[in-house]
Amino acid sequence: WDKLMSAFSGSATQLVADVDCTAAGKPLCESNGVKGYPTIKWGDPSDLQDYQGGRDYESLKTFAEENLKPVCSPANIELCDEDKKKEIETFLAMADADLDAKIASEEKKISDAESLFESELQKLQSAYQKLMEDKDKTIADVKAAGLGLMKSCKAAKAKGSKDEL
Repeated sequence: WDKLMSAFSGSATQLVADVDCTAAGKPLCESNGVKGYPTIKWGDPSDLQDYQGGRDYESLKTFAEENLKPVCSPANIELCDEDKKKEIETFLAMADADLDAKIASEEKKISDAESLFESELQKLQSAYQKLMEDKDKTIADVKAAGLGLMKSCKAAKAKGSKDEL
């Protein structure tokens, strides 16, 4: 990571940095949804996205070269297509309270989706645990009922028929 930061240290449009989320950077990490370490974020500082690519130097360097550049945003509206320009203009024209309410509504959708996922994941984990316990009990019951002895008898019979030849 330090090598990548050095490679982009002089760039006027690309920033590669790290943040200590346990110290002074904690509020920044919390506001950007950093939940685990290491987490790599990229993009517009007011709308950082999760990086999903490789973690080796070459993968990170290639991604940075191809993606860390000015993108369509209110600060770079000239980089936007007509539809995005209209969308930005609509949001910029909204009263702050209305925009805050819209942001809160959209963030709630994400929060609700995450909560649903966690809830359903817990149900799956519970079902998995029960299935594992049932399977293990069935295997133990079958073995206790004589499966091993049956296999031994079959092997003995097979060996006995070879001895008769």
